Amino acid sequence: MTQSLKPPAMEPAGLVWRDGVPASTRFGDVYFSRENGLAETRYVFIQHNHLPQRFAQLRAGQSFVIAETGFGTGLNFLAAWSEWLATRPAGDTGTLHFISVERYPLARPELEQALALWPELSESARELADNYPPLIQGTHRLVLAGGRVRLTLYFGDVLEAWQDLDFTADAWFLDGFAPSLNPEMWLENAIAQIHRHSQPGTTLATFTAVGRIRRALAEAGFDMRKVPGFGRKRDMLAGQLTDKDARQSNQPDGPVAIIGAGIAGTALARNLAERGRPVILIDQAEQPGQAASGNPQGALYVKLGVEYNAQTQLAATALAFSQRFYRRWQNQFWHPTGLLQVAGTEQEADRQRRFLARNQYPETFLQPVSPLQASELAGVDVPHSGLWFPGSGWLEPAKACAALADHPLIQKRFGFEVQAIRTEGQEWQLSDGNGERITVSQLVVAAGHQTSAILTGTGELRLKPIRGQISCLPESDFNLPQTVVCGTKYLNPALNGMAVTGATFDLRDSNPELSQESHQANLDGLEELLPSIRRAATTPVSDLQGRVGFRCTTHDYQPAAGPLTPLESSAPSTGNHLYLFTGLGSKGLAWAPLLAEFLADCLTYQPRCLPLPLIRRVAPERLYRK
Repeated sequence: MTQSLKPPAMEPAGLVWRDGVPASTRFGDVYFSRENGLAETRYVFIQHNHLPQRFAQLRAGQSFVIAETGFGTGLNFLAAWSEWLATRPAGDTGTLHFISVERYPLARPELEQALALWPELSESARELADNYPPLIQGTHRLVLAGGRVRLTLYFGDVLEAWQDLDFTADAWFLDGFAPSLNPEMWLENAIAQIHRHSQPGTTLATFTAVGRIRRALAEAGFDMRKVPGFGRKRDMLAGQLTDKDARQSNQPDGPVAIIGAGIAGTALARNLAERGRPVILIDQAEQPGQAASGNPQGALYVKLGVEYNAQTQLAATALAFSQRFYRRWQNQFWHPTGLLQVAGTEQEADRQRRFLARNQYPETFLQPVSPLQASELAGVDVPHSGLWFPGSGWLEPAKACAALADHPLIQKRFGFEVQAIRTEGQEWQLSDGNGERITVSQLVVAAGHQTSAILTGTGELRLKPIRGQISCLPESDFNLPQTVVCGTKYLNPALNGMAVTGATFDLRDSNPELSQESHQANLDGLEELLPSIRRAATTPVSDLQGRVGFRCTTHDYQPAAGPLTPLESSAPSTGNHLYLFTGLGSKGLAWAPLLAEFLADCLTYQPRCLPLPLIRRVAPERLYRK
């Protein structure tokens, strides 16, 4: 990374065009063949990994994993995507997972320009470009082709990627520039990692025929052969792993039970259902989104740390993923108006100054703005500088939960209050006070602040409810913004003549009823942020509408998602088939989509969208009070 570039920005590829073909100024090599790049990809990677035959032989709903050492222009990925859709039946729920690494990624305009050479791939190329992540360090999951294709794109070093990512490949595309031009990619450590992420029958193919590469792969256990290369290239390499014992898989089938129909539970239920997995969605309320997710409006918002550490990386990639995730519901419950994070106090202004001095994010993700720029974006007077998130906005959370839960594979068991959880062999049995029972092999508890009460006997979890009261401001009495404004309070644009502001943060208050004191606290905080918010006529505090919810937070204010092993020896156990999804606090709308994707990966035994450092950060075991 150059001296002038600050994290988490990625150093750009340095693309030039030579004879109509993109090339790297850094490595002095072309991205694909001057003769026919797509034909070359299909010959080298698709044909010599035997993908058409292997795709056709998969069982219904079975997934396939391809790993690649250099994403480049994405041409190899689009070729595999095209082959997958051409081979697998249209209604099949199996997923093509494509895992790729890129140290020097192309910017979106360069990607579009390179892929425009292939009109036959234009539809998938457009979808890839529309979902292309911001160029920030870390792991990005792209859900494409209605979920039939999932791209895990790691921006960073190839060795770090293979150390951090959790997957087992069925096929490898050993792409990248010539070994003499990019030797780090071909170090023995990299080949050892390729072996670690493979299983008996895993195949590989590569443009190169260099003898030391062939010998190193053979020493790693691959049965290697030299075969004719593409076009004017005489030879290439292909191989198959033969030295490993077959891995035993004890993957449960049948429905997954999810306790809790808030944004976490419904996002996970929808994710699993779209992968073909039946779900039983359980809640004591009569409809989804009735607890903390029941507010009429909510902002899609995270607060990025001054240092780009694992916590900040998780927040940034979660926000980018959620912006892509909600896009298909635009103007239903998702309103991408953009969001202003305003420096409304001197403390926040200082924090934002330090943040901007130490970090560099793409302008498509966030931009610093002056008070004048902030005022123009919001359409109201904003007397403070701030950060502008053009891809964010606001949602109607209760409507979102209902829409997410609306799927044929989601069985809704509402009005079911879980009174007891016990095990029967390798299954979980849930019962309510009326003697009804639900039996499943996998169980997810996504019950917000009620999680601890439901999971009695596993060990004390460091979870706490925090009361939050919102206030609904009538459009007739307030100067409402056209975008979300966040600071000490947040304020949304109008919805049906009202806009939500809040919320209070009442750590030691268990009152479920509306209070005038909380309304006043919301208004005071809002006026500090936006002094000209009131119009001449003002609704009395006693007449304001609102809502009280209890957000669930953890001891470290980070979410929890993953398998939960009971701490107490007397607790029921069915292996690692109990999962926790809670502690999302006030940022649930941003956390839920990515963590639901991660949990669905775990529950279906597919490659995980989070790298190991972030998996450890959200691991539920850290919540135990030991």
